[in-house]
Amino acid sequence: MDYQYVAYTQDKRLVKGKLAAASEEAATNLLSYGGYQVVSLKVTVPFFNASKLRAHLSRVKPKEIIMFSRQLALLLESGTDIVTTLDLLQSQVTNAGFKRVIGEMAADIRGGSSLSSAMGRHPRVFPEIYYRTIAAGEQGGNLDVVLRQMADYLERGATTQKKIKSALTYPIMLGVVGTVVVGVIVTYVMPSFISLYTAFGAKLPLPTRILINVSDWLIHNGLYLLLGVIIVAGLGYLYSKTPAGRYRRDKLLLTLPVIGRINQLSELSRCCRTMALLFRVGLPLPEILTQAIRGTNNRVMTKALAETQQELIRGEGLSKPMAKRDVFLPLMVQMTGVGEETGNLDSTLATVAQSYEVEADDKVSTAIGLIQPALVVIIALAVGFLAISMLSAMYSIYGQVNI
Repeated sequence: MDYQYVAYTQDKRLVKGKLAAASEEAATNLLSYGGYQVVSLKVTVPFFNASKLRAHLSRVKPKEIIMFSRQLALLLESGTDIVTTLDLLQSQVTNAGFKRVIGEMAADIRGGSSLSSAMGRHPRVFPEIYYRTIAAGEQGGNLDVVLRQMADYLERGATTQKKIKSALTYPIMLGVVGTVVVGVIVTYVMPSFISLYTAFGAKLPLPTRILINVSDWLIHNGLYLLLGVIIVAGLGYLYSKTPAGRYRRDKLLLTLPVIGRINQLSELSRCCRTMALLFRVGLPLPEILTQAIRGTNNRVMTKALAETQQELIRGEGLSKPMAKRDVFLPLMVQMTGVGEETGNLDSTLATVAQSYEVEADDKVSTAIGLIQPALVVIIALAVGFLAISMLSAMYSIYGQVNI
């Protein structure tokens, strides 16, 4: 932060100035070391601060949090105190926003806050499950172990998302390019051929007549069609933001063919990973389910977990309430029951999570493997139909002219 100060020098001269420091205490110490006696010190809030704006706009990526967690664990394990560790890590970070966050965390800890509390003041960088797990590690005295576990947890999630994005990149690009090519041909190329065909007055084959009618309709009504699509999409988006709409949307995402199974496996694997991690660090089951609820974005899963939590509090255990709800697959229910009986709930849930992750990866690969050839076939048929329509019309005109 930037501070504006008024102070006396050693020869009793009154001076004014500005300096940057992590906190008010740090600014006072800096001035004292320089031989100044502080009269007033206040934070300066400029009308426009470009560096601060860049810091707010620079998003902290998961890989940066993962690296930060591993380095923090290593330095703490070596015996370095937490403030010195954060100062060292701040000097190595290149992301302006993350650098500012680490500096504020160090200042908070100097002021008496715990690491988890300091992280909790930055929810856009550290998710709730992260700093609550860190709080459990602080209480248990195994902070370095918990930091490594959180790094592994975040890394698995980031790896899964990266696989899905990379797998979908080619089909999406192929679909966009194919749509653009067909749209350009129908909208701009076909009108030229239509005027040519009309000039000859020849009888055109059926494929050409269909193509001309479609092209003519799109030219005259395309704007209305686009406007209608935008309106329907907007209304659908607004409805999906309501509680009922979001619940229906999330339920649809879990029941769609192929995609629904992948979404369900992804949600359950994330839930199992979260529960296994939090159980391992010693949180009670009701609190674990609370964090699992906050960690899911699917309202159907949220409702099922909330109902399970209520029945757990009433003394029905964990596996029995899960068995009453179809959203929890049989393997998860059975392994949860085994974990409750043996006391190894973290190990059994971690096994379930790994199994679901492998199955989800296989199904994603299979779906992508089907999407790519399907898109190629659809685009080939569309382009082939266009080519046949235009060529057959040209041959038809040529034949009728010669006759």
